[in-house]
Amino acid sequence: MLYTDISTFTNRIVDNIRPVLVGKERIIRQLLAAVLAGGHVLLEDVPGTGKTTLAKAFAGSITGRYARIQFTPDLLPSDVTGMTIYRQGTGTFEFLPGPVFTNVLLADEINRATPRTQSALLEAMEERQVTENGKTYPLKPPFFVIATQNPVESQGTFPLPEAQMDRFLVRLTPGYPDAAQSVQMLESRDRKDPLADLSGVVRPGELLEAQQLAKDCQISKDLLGYIVALCEYVRNPEKVTLGPSPRAMLMLMHISKVWAAMQGRDYVIPEDIRELADSVLAHRLIPKGFHEPGYEHTLIRECLQAVPVPTEARP
Repeated sequence: MLYTDISTFTNRIVDNIRPVLVGKERIIRQLLAAVLAGGHVLLEDVPGTGKTTLAKAFAGSITGRYARIQFTPDLLPSDVTGMTIYRQGTGTFEFLPGPVFTNVLLADEINRATPRTQSALLEAMEERQVTENGKTYPLKPPFFVIATQNPVESQGTFPLPEAQMDRFLVRLTPGYPDAAQSVQMLESRDRKDPLADLSGVVRPGELLEAQQLAKDCQISKDLLGYIVALCEYVRNPEKVTLGPSPRAMLMLMHISKVWAAMQGRDYVIPEDIRELADSVLAHRLIPKGFHEPGYEHTLIRECLQAVPVPTEARP
């Protein structure tokens, strides 16, 4: 795969998913950018807005292994990672891998499980491995998690801890389609489900190759300073009790490079960072005091208006 093929590569996946999720190309592209940056994706919205459909459509576009876990209050950590059992016939212990040993893991309604079970994913998401009974089992690349969750105000949910939220590169909100998109969606599903006809269009090896190639995209020192300035601005202790971590800075840098490559460029421009800042940073903010839902997005918009944009973007 050549560098210039990344745009073609990503268009192949987007074109495959587009008929399944009408009018959501921007969300599809941001999800793909997060995966190519080596990160995980959190889809958050009210029930029925296509979160699980998007995750399944993306997983179906990859010809690798796919597993789905329906998170419920009685789900145990071992139901996610696996367990060690004793084989009486041989007198030995054997590890039985859980569904986390896959390429694409759909963690559906992740915030309906208890915090103890949610935390079972932390090691897998950060270190791409599972430790059981003192032994470490690596996860074969590519491995990424696409999790869905209902808003924390919904009944029967447990808020994801800050450490878990920070493991997700982006949080995306599909939202409701507009009237024209709704009609198009109804027409496309009048007699069949387009998800049923979906087939894989890329191999896991191609995905890994694209991930490596995107790392070669250049980013200037001025733009690195711009990322730092954005994160420092929204760490304002008068407005938030928790702001973006150094991991957030790294993730914003990596996904901005991928986004530039997806546009067919070998260098990052300020617009790449600005396009992705909200998806990468907003879910890492805990506003201080009482505010209306979505106040963290207001802070990001304020930040993008206040922080000067570098004029010299080429490395």
